[in-house]
Amino acid sequence: MTDQSVPEARTSEAALEEAVSENVVPEEAVSENDAPRKGVSRRALLGTAGATGLVLGAAGAGVGYAAAPAGATPLTSLGSDRAMFHGKHQPGITEGLQARGHLVAFDLAAGAGRKEAAALLRRWSATAERLMAGEAATHDDTDVARDAGPSSLTVTFGFGHSFFARTGLEKQRPVSLDPLPDFSSDQLDKARSDGDLWVQIGADDALVAFHALRAIQKDAGSAARIRWQMNGFNRTPGATAHRMTARNLMGQLDGTRNPKPAESDFDQRIFVPASGSKDPSWMANGSYAVVRRIRMLLDDWEKLSLTAQENVVGRRKSDGAALTGGTETTAMDLEKTDAKGELVVPVNAHARITRPDQNGGAAILRRPFSYHDGFEADGVPDAGLLFVCWQADPLRGFVPLQRKLDRGDALSKYIRHEASGLFAVPGGAAAGEYVGQRLLES
Repeated sequence: MTDQSVPEARTSEAALEEAVSENVVPEEAVSENDAPRKGVSRRALLGTAGATGLVLGAAGAGVGYAAAPAGATPLTSLGSDRAMFHGKHQPGITEGLQARGHLVAFDLAAGAGRKEAAALLRRWSATAERLMAGEAATHDDTDVARDAGPSSLTVTFGFGHSFFARTGLEKQRPVSLDPLPDFSSDQLDKARSDGDLWVQIGADDALVAFHALRAIQKDAGSAARIRWQMNGFNRTPGATAHRMTARNLMGQLDGTRNPKPAESDFDQRIFVPASGSKDPSWMANGSYAVVRRIRMLLDDWEKLSLTAQENVVGRRKSDGAALTGGTETTAMDLEKTDAKGELVVPVNAHARITRPDQNGGAAILRRPFSYHDGFEADGVPDAGLLFVCWQADPLRGFVPLQRKLDRGDALSKYIRHEASGLFAVPGGAAAGEYVGQRLLES
């Protein structure tokens, strides 16, 4: 997990005394619409700042854009959580699911090539670094996120198959980026699929996420235009009594068997190795993102009984445990039968089919967002999953799993794949670098 702490400003009582007088809120901290009030006591401010690790006003200037004016309530832990832009891997891959997400693909403008793409990635990287630190954008900031902290914001950049021809870098295009095969369940909208460049934005605050989306779009300028854009959401951290696997819009826990960073083969499955790989060197420590807009046919799904729903998935809806018993993490007994001699987990159950040990070890790291784009004229919801999965090689990760699902997944009757994309996501940028620099300046 990326370090999400905010750089500490001075937290001593003396530092707070420099920013806040004994019992008075400075006039500039009071809105014209505020009712007259006594100031917040220094003791209350000290107690709150101590609980959050943040300080106020002048004493909190080190926090930058996220600092609150003197006398205001300091950031909660949710707002102060921070992911780091620079690192071995790009942010937005191993971090926990965020409450709000935006996926957006760009096509380079006519006449734009390698030079323009490099300048664009340089701008985007600089903006992402600032926003992820809770700071304002360098130019023409909209102030949308002025009152918020970093809020676990992550911004991730990737390249589509078409990007390499547009920039004259065909020889640097990875074999793993070859187009995905056709699947029988696909009903893809080409206008909402693929793209030269892909950006994933996630944050635990909706305004922080939108602020980043708007900044990235404005930074594109004349170099690139939006091809498609999708908005998603997850449960807000802290909305449940304890951390748990997310639920999707079908009400099922989604991601129970996700690979864990602590597992010895996690990096091997998810990230391109720094050496000994078929991929070009610029992809070292990178990953491949498969993006699918999956419509859930919720009216049909919700007509099923609870038992029927659980048989389709192969897990209990209440707690995610396999139908063969135990807890969410208890291994599924694929051979267990009931009193009639029938398999407890049906042969076409989604959870059975997707198990790595049923697919030659194929594994993906799921990191999706749910979406809801309103209702159609007949009242049918346009809702489902913005499926994003990560792997070191999509031909050994997503493709064999999807082919298996295509041949007999009980869930396929209740979903529809409507858009698709595959993107090469290079490794993280070192300090002083921009994302993709090793490709664009090779």
